Amino acid sequence: MEEITINIVIADRSYKLTVARADEEKVRKAAALINDRVKSYSKHYAFKDVQDLLSMTALQFATSTVKYESELAYRDQHLEQQLNDLNALLSDPL
Repeated sequence: MEEITINIVIADRSYKLTVARADEEKVRKAAALINDRVKSYSKHYAFKDVQDLLSMTALQFATSTVKYESELAYRDQHLEQQLNDLNALLSDPL
């Protein structure tokens, strides 16, 4: 796995990161999403400093992650049940 060093900016602060070359685009896109969300929060909410905006951004992304993990777990469970039902049907003699 080839790694590269990139610079990204989040909330006007630069970070030097070492990432897998295959992940560079994903990391840059994630940084852009964070910056967009911080900018949006700064326009719509009162804040004392950028820490408040970053905290709200982190909360929003974490909430989305929890929601999607819950949905995936439900789908996996539902799919497993359907596969078990199909397996039972296929196992029954005709």
